[in-house]
Amino acid sequence: MERQINELNKLKKIRIENNISCGEIAKMLEISKTYYWQLEKGVRRLNYELAKKIANIFKLKPDDIFYGDL
Repeated sequence: MERQINELNKLKKIRIENNISCGEIAKMLEISKTYYWQLEKGVRRLNYELAKKIANIFKLKPDDIFYGDL
């Protein structure tokens, strides 16, 4: 659980560093702002396809965001 929280904090940090709001990234992903917020907070589980889309927005690999500390 702690690893998941760190990974989600990393996602939020990357999003903020890129000056992208939750609403903007949700629009890019074609999901609702609420759905994205729930992903970032760990309320919803992230599937691999969505992880790839998120990583592509930041020009990273999914592992760089979600498994970078392993």
